[in-house]
Amino acid sequence: MENCYLGIDVGSVSTNVVLMNDQNKILGKVYTATQGKPIDAVKRGLKEISGQIKGDIQVKGVATTGSGRHLASMIVGADVVKNEITAHGIAALNFVKGVRTIFEIGGQDSKIILLKDGIISDFAMNTVCAAGTGSFLDRQAARLGIDISEFGQQALTSKNPVRVAGRCAVFAESDMIHKQQLGHNQEDIIKGLCDALVRNFLNNLGKGKDLAGPIVFQGGVAANAGIKKSFEEALNQEIFVPPHHEVMGAIGCCLLAKEHAAKKNNTNFQGFEIMNSGYEVRGMECEDCSNLCEVVEIIRDGILMSRWGDKCGKWSNQVKSDVEKLA
Repeated sequence: MENCYLGIDVGSVSTNVVLMNDQNKILGKVYTATQGKPIDAVKRGLKEISGQIKGDIQVKGVATTGSGRHLASMIVGADVVKNEITAHGIAALNFVKGVRTIFEIGGQDSKIILLKDGIISDFAMNTVCAAGTGSFLDRQAARLGIDISEFGQQALTSKNPVRVAGRCAVFAESDMIHKQQLGHNQEDIIKGLCDALVRNFLNNLGKGKDLAGPIVFQGGVAANAGIKKSFEEALNQEIFVPPHHEVMGAIGCCLLAKEHAAKKNNTNFQGFEIMNSGYEVRGMECEDCSNLCEVVEIIRDGILMSRWGDKCGKWSNQVKSDVEKLA
């Protein structure tokens, strides 16, 4: 029986699940849309991963990350819950020895992570402006009538890129339309957009920071060859894209789960059978004090499993007794 580790990254746009063995070999990976339903996305991810498993395995540890990490942890029974910065940093260190800088661009946010001697020393996140994120690029590709998979390749064929205003998603889009009306070639407009988004990224997140190499580029947007080339031209150095760039957060979770399992043998994993369970999320506002905490409950097949959100612990501490009453 092969020991394995499960990593789950629940983001606003995508949910990623990775299964890794003791040799850090990826046995299965799933990249699926969250679509505002993180519980369904996690269940779907587990179902798809279980279909990729060949042979007998034993899950020795589970870790979760992403904006929905706490919710995912409650559902699957995670042993480790970490933020995206830590998960992406661990994954990049495993891919490129001595990595100093990480660019991560996802569906709705972007980040820069700086490392020194294998330890995260600084980071910057942009969760406000949509310019340069995966969802913005998807929208522009659709507006231009091309598949997003062709977007980057078209940029590489540009001979005379135009300058596009990239400080804001709205301005970038209107400027692209203006350049089209002037008659510029589509590939030149696309390359201009890639250059603009890279300028925006480096100005917003990299200003004043020492972006030393090696630099690793991960996240869904790392598949865009045009953005990669624009980064290389702007920084005048090679940018490394990992083979599993789109699921690096989940890979980092696998490595964290493996580290945890080495110290502690038992796991809280509920098993792949939970993908067949019915879940309900209920929210309530506690009015017992001026904090007015919004308490969230997770119910599985009619049984209360967990509560969180209360600052004083009144409701979350009652879960054990409430479960016993419902049993």
